[in-house]
Amino acid sequence: MTSRDDATRSARAQLAALATDDGLRDLWRDARPPVDPEAARAAAVLVLFGVLDGLPSGHEAQAAAVSRDLDVLLLARADTLRSHAGQIAFPGGRLEPGDADLVAAALREAREETGLDPAGVDVLGELDPIPLAYSRHLVTPVLGWWTRPSPVRAVDVAESSAVFRTPVADLLDPGNRRTTVLRRDGEEWRGPGFLVTSGGADRLVWGFTAMVLDAMFEALAWTEPWDRGREIDLAA
Repeated sequence: MTSRDDATRSARAQLAALATDDGLRDLWRDARPPVDPEAARAAAVLVLFGVLDGLPSGHEAQAAAVSRDLDVLLLARADTLRSHAGQIAFPGGRLEPGDADLVAAALREAREETGLDPAGVDVLGELDPIPLAYSRHLVTPVLGWWTRPSPVRAVDVAESSAVFRTPVADLLDPGNRRTTVLRRDGEEWRGPGFLVTSGGADRLVWGFTAMVLDAMFEALAWTEPWDRGREIDLAA
């Protein structure tokens, strides 16, 4: 049986290797239409994994690298925002003039949004930027490992309503997987979805965040078979 420490080391090593895996580029290209890199705005998100300091998952993942207490940091955007109100997201935002690079932007945004101490984050690398045609952004996921976790919270309630650490095993649990369906103006979009519970609230991870997690789990061979026919209709 794999020990927790062995699983933790394996998860960290696999995530670090993922940052140099060229195979992810095709996944991003298929997931979103291309945008003009000259016109797109650069942004970055921090995809931060670590070991839970709270309740571990009740689901035993099939992947040996996924212990019950491996987690990822997420936040819920405020319901009052004009864009993506209420959605679950990674900490992150646009590259600002004072940022040295995209890694610096991801860490700065994470500190501003969640209060985490960037000194406790070991940056494992960057994935290829993901083009978002609708908002004209090129978003770079920055993979991080929490070597010295610090307390997190919703620093600015006008921006985020909650910040929480979600067990990866809960996300992989087939019972928590859904296909999201968004219908608008005669068109239909389908994508991955994850049901999570945090602070007594049931939440749906969908859209960009779910796409990134789904693609990563597939590339890491962590995904467990799930019923893609279980759908959730999203309001337009």
